[in-house]
Amino acid sequence: MMAELKPDAGTEDDGPAGDGTNGRMCIVTRESGSPDELIRFVAAPDGTVVPDLKRQLPGRGCWVKPERATVDKAVAKRLFSRALKAEVTASDDLGARVDRLLSADLTGMMNMARKAGQFVTGSSKVDAAIRSGAALAVFHATDAADDGVRKIDQARKAWHLGMETESEIPSFRLFSEAEMEALMGQNTFIHAAALAGQAGEGVVKRANLLERYRNGGQSRATGGAGRRKQ
Repeated sequence: MMAELKPDAGTEDDGPAGDGTNGRMCIVTRESGSPDELIRFVAAPDGTVVPDLKRQLPGRGCWVKPERATVDKAVAKRLFSRALKAEVTASDDLGARVDRLLSADLTGMMNMARKAGQFVTGSSKVDAAIRSGAALAVFHATDAADDGVRKIDQARKAWHLGMETESEIPSFRLFSEAEMEALMGQNTFIHAAALAGQAGEGVVKRANLLERYRNGGQSRATGGAGRRKQ
C-alpha cells in the first residue's frame, strides 16, 4: 500500500501509482492531480532522472505537470533531488526527451489502431470517416498542403452543423512528414483519422497529452470531442 502523499515533496514512497485514486502533487507548481494528469519521474540505477510515462518503474517517484516549461523548470531548479530525496542528475535535455517519448507513444498507438482498423489515412478515407460519424479526431502533417487541410476542415464543419454536435471533431498537426517517417517508417501520412474504438480513443488521448505538453498545458487542436447532443 502506498504511503500517504507528502504535500511538501510531491513523491510517493512505494513505487508506481496503482489505480489512480490517490492524488499526487507536481513538484514545481504544487498543484495536485491524478496520475493521468501528471508525468511520473524516477531515478535510474545510475542516478539519472528518467520519465516513467507508463507509471510502471519501481522505486520512489515524483510528479510534474505535463508541460515542457514545467519539466525544464524542475531541471533548472534542481527539484528532482529534493523530491526524490537522493543525489540525482537531471539532464538539460530531459524536457526534450519527454517530448520524444510522448511522440513515440502516440505514433506507436497510431500503428496499433491502424492494425485494429481504427486509424485510416488518405484524404478520401478521412473525409468518409468524418461524414459517417466514425472519426474521433483528424491528423495532418505540419507540412500538409493548405488545400487538402481546408477540404477536410469543410467536412468537419459540415458534420458538426448537420449532426448538431456539441463541438467539432478535433484536428491535430503534430509532426512533419519527415518526423513521422523517423517515428513510423512506411506508415507515415499526410491526412489521417482516428476512429471510434478503444485503440482510436487511445490515439486521441495521447495526442491531447502531447499537445498539452508542447503548449503549456493547453491543447491548440481545432475543435473538441465531436459528441452528439443528447
